Amino acid sequence: MLKAVLRGLAAASLAVLPLTVPAPAHAAETLPLTDAITRLSVDTESREGYDRDAFRHWNAGANPSDGCNTRAEVLISEAVEPPTVGPNCRLSGGRWWSYYDQVWVTSASSLDLDHMGPLAEAWDSGASGWSAQRREAYANDQGAEASLVAVTARSNRAKADRDPAEWLPPAAEVHCRYVAEWVGTKLRWALTADEAEVAALREVADGCPDQSVT
Repeated sequence: MLKAVLRGLAAASLAVLPLTVPAPAHAAETLPLTDAITRLSVDTESREGYDRDAFRHWNAGANPSDGCNTRAEVLISEAVEPPTVGPNCRLSGGRWWSYYDQVWVTSASSLDLDHMGPLAEAWDSGASGWSAQRREAYANDQGAEASLVAVTARSNRAKADRDPAEWLPPAAEVHCRYVAEWVGTKLRWALTADEAEVAALREVADGCPDQSVT
């Protein structure tokens, strides 16, 4: 399957990252959502010095030989009905499910790739101290399926750079999944969370007794 080719040997689950490597390097651990939240490091956030260009994207992707950048590779991987891949990786046709707002999308150009942890929010939470290489790895991360999510442009832009204290998907039935993916991403990349963020995560988690984070 194309998905397996694109992601290769990268972990499909979320693993806690040491700060010195650009991608997951060891086995995953699965925890109840409430327990995973307790693993987050709580700290204040600062956006001082943030520049979106500090996170290079989209690069040549997980398979530089396929002629597709990260955005195209993720769209191909996440398509429920695969698109046709033309010259210069031009995508036509295909069908996607935008889980944030529970909408079917039939045009790749109508989709945004959402960074589960927005770039600005990542900067606030520790990425300001990363190397350019590590920030590029984060911005193009295909090592976990939750890192980059194909969703409607409308829902992605409504989220913008906000954390779960400020924004949750409009479809209430996916809040448990979303919060689990948020927490997993933060743990995987060793990013911190502020107090308001953690409080919001705990509030959602209280209604998700069966949700786990890997």
